[in-house]
Amino acid sequence: MSNREKEQTIALSAVFQAAELVANLAKTGQVDKTYLQPLIDSVLILNADQTEDIYGGQWDCQSNLAIGRKITRQALGKDRNSVNPDTLRYTLSLIHLESKLAKHPEMLSQIGQQITQIAGKKEHYDSVLHENIMASISGMYQDTLSKLPFRIQVHGDSRFLQQAHVANQVRAILMAGVRAAMLWRQLGGKRWHLIFKRKALLNTLDSRS
Repeated sequence: MSNREKEQTIALSAVFQAAELVANLAKTGQVDKTYLQPLIDSVLILNADQTEDIYGGQWDCQSNLAIGRKITRQALGKDRNSVNPDTLRYTLSLIHLESKLAKHPEMLSQIGQQITQIAGKKEHYDSVLHENIMASISGMYQDTLSKLPFRIQVHGDSRFLQQAHVANQVRAILMAGVRAAMLWRQLGGKRWHLIFKRKALLNTLDSRS
């Protein structure tokens, strides 16, 4: 197992985790903050020495992405049918959306500037999950990614999706998913790897269990 493969599985697990949280949130109006916080934290981290530092560091990365790692293992292995179809769809959509974003350097620059501004506000709140921070990240998503021709269609219970705080959470998580998809691509990850490199990815995941 190379360090590059290890980092790829971290990024891919974060994409799957974001997709799973969006799927659950859209249908139930609830989200597990244990797995939400490391994703939102990752959005506001612009520089890190290693990929695992973006998700809590060497000691916390695995537990912070536990749900994502579990679903990644299922999706790439023999338990694919046990994965929520919406989670798989959102995962592929996040990877596709990030590939579109990568072709718009001006939008990437805009996102970077907004992240810096939001990160500066973070110290004024007791948690990165404060509704004002979530609303700011949601607004960033609307100002940028929502304007691309390809949009992620989120399906769920309209009673929840019509609530402003739930809609903000959904968009903030999608932003975190795109962040993870960007890492995945920068580390050499490609969409076809999900089919033709499944065994190698699974072996790397299992070696970190």
